[in-house]
Amino acid sequence: MTDPSTPGTDGGLSFPRLSARTQRFRLGAPRNLTVSPDGSRVVFVRSSGAYDRVGRLVVLDVGPGTERVVVDPAALLAAGEEDLPPEERARRERLREGAGGVTAYAVDRDCRTAALALGGRVVVADLIAGTARLLDTATPAIDPRPSPDGRHVAYVAGGALRVVSLETGDDRALVEPDAPDVTWGLADFIAAEEMHRYRGYWWAPTGDRLLAARVDESPVQRWHIPDPAHPAKPAVEIAYPSAGTANAEVRVACLGLDGSRSDIAWDDQRFPYLASVWWASHGDPLLHVQSRDQKSAQVLAADVVAGTTRVVREDADEQWLELVPGVPAWLPDGRLLGTVDHGDTRRLAVDGAAVTPPGLQVEAVTAVDDDGVVFSGTQDAFAAGPWLWRYDGTLERLSPADGVFSAQRGGGTVVLTGSTLTARTATRVCRPDRPEQLLRSDAAAYPFPAAPDSVFPAGPRQVRTAVVLPREGAPGPLPVLLDPYGGPGHREVVAAQGAWVEPQWLADQGFAVVVADGRGTPGRGPRWERAISEGRWAEAVLEDQVDALHAAAERYPGQLDLSRVAIRGWSFGGYLAALAVLRRPDVFHAAVAGAPVTDFALYDTHYTERYLGLPQEHPERYAANSLLDDAPRLRRPLLLIHGLADDNVVSAHTLRLSTALLAAGRPHTVLPLSGVSHMTPQEAVAENLLLLQVEFLRESLRRPPATG
Repeated sequence: MTDPSTPGTDGGLSFPRLSARTQRFRLGAPRNLTVSPDGSRVVFVRSSGAYDRVGRLVVLDVGPGTERVVVDPAALLAAGEEDLPPEERARRERLREGAGGVTAYAVDRDCRTAALALGGRVVVADLIAGTARLLDTATPAIDPRPSPDGRHVAYVAGGALRVVSLETGDDRALVEPDAPDVTWGLADFIAAEEMHRYRGYWWAPTGDRLLAARVDESPVQRWHIPDPAHPAKPAVEIAYPSAGTANAEVRVACLGLDGSRSDIAWDDQRFPYLASVWWASHGDPLLHVQSRDQKSAQVLAADVVAGTTRVVREDADEQWLELVPGVPAWLPDGRLLGTVDHGDTRRLAVDGAAVTPPGLQVEAVTAVDDDGVVFSGTQDAFAAGPWLWRYDGTLERLSPADGVFSAQRGGGTVVLTGSTLTARTATRVCRPDRPEQLLRSDAAAYPFPAAPDSVFPAGPRQVRTAVVLPREGAPGPLPVLLDPYGGPGHREVVAAQGAWVEPQWLADQGFAVVVADGRGTPGRGPRWERAISEGRWAEAVLEDQVDALHAAAERYPGQLDLSRVAIRGWSFGGYLAALAVLRRPDVFHAAVAGAPVTDFALYDTHYTERYLGLPQEHPERYAANSLLDDAPRLRRPLLLIHGLADDNVVSAHTLRLSTALLAAGRPHTVLPLSGVSHMTPQEAVAENLLLLQVEFLRESLRRPPATG
């Protein structure tokens, strides 16, 4: 068994410290890639090394195979100048972005000009010449984006949507807030957190006008997040739409550079959610709007001059409609691209007719061009990667079948990024007329080989389950640690080496680690996702973890000690961990619950109501899935961890459960994290959280079982 303080292979750092310092071995790797339409350039973000959190904008010239740093924050900003505005901090929190410097950028149609924000200031880069300059604009600037023709840059400042001319430097507001709680051009909280929509404005392909979202947060209740470690600071006020309460009101207007404005109308009482906007060179702009109960949605084509919309397609489902990133969109020939759920497969569809085969789950559309549609798909929820559906009906896999991959392409250049169980993440630039090129990564190497000992279907529902054992072995039956997420939107059991580094380290501390993706997790088809609907949430996800545990014990007879079983998790995984020791203490003997949702009435509208409905209409569902009434049942060690600055799963979740446990006289442990949000990017916090969890679990599993 390896002691947590044992030095690793990189500079003598222990694994927890190395993982924290490198942001889980991601710093220094190329990311956020864009391929120019002619295939001659690949644009991406990369920091200067494995410990460097400051991203730089880099261009690869594909022909000669040479790289150029185009935007280096150190060359543009004075030391300490990157003081992020609150809106940018919120955007990064929604994206789970823990790095600094260049983290995002946008390019024009020909990928010649890039725009980005540094420290609240607008930076424009010439990707051909390799130069960058700060613009003299209003500050703090959020989400700058060049027009398709590269002549202007739009951005948001002070809630106003502004445009600056790159030729004259003229900077003006196209529209300004007309009320204190109104912003233009930004995504509202629900759109960014739950709908995959992180933008609030969209350029016309002609570059002479934009569609912009007007967000009015005045109906949304206000919550206050204090900083108890600094009582002199005022609490941060946030507009948080919890289940059953009012959402922000979202409208859309078309704003011309000539000063014109046309408000876009649709039935926003029936369809209040603006899920996505699509505007490309062919066809009217498309708005995808959704009902509050998420059981119906419309695809609308907008007349940006008249301000009217027409219904292109309407969909309905008895449980809910899943939002798929990248659709709806027009194909070049005018047909509508979307997805349909046929049987147990989410399939790519054209004008409502499925065009991809049964069994291939479409998870996102990443590109629509003259050659076809590139989408991310999976056939087994273990491996996943890009596919190309051509307009002649043929289908091609663009990546190996044994890993997790993504692809970007343009002008014959394909950039493939991915990993397998035996190879860490790499990015390859491929062209038919030249040898494959490996894009340089400065990310730290994993300090040890990592892979599950086995991956298998468990129980009657064939729950995909992995077991990770200590590399050096251990005497006697091993205590068991379940390490799930276990809920909607994310799966853990995947064919990528990076997913198994932390579980392998945990196993090396003397555990048999079991990871299982139960009902509700993505990639297994619509029936699997919807098996948690109508209040069956807690029962289903917990039952699947128990089935996975027992199947693992049968697969490894005599090696797993079922009298010493722990579970840990974060966010939904934290909910699942606390649920396990509260409702199945016969199976689970200790738990670590990080940022758990303990009462779904405190969580946001779009996510919660999708599965439980409105609390006013279904109070019994909320009661059945809440942990608060279970507090008197606790008789196992439970560690609750929560960041006090969390604006997603607010710390009230943990505090209310702790209060209920105290009222019931049930011992438990609470670890509050001052200044920490739903992420834990701080190095010391990330490192020591891992060490403290292991020590808590070790000590807890040594204790005799509670009897009362």
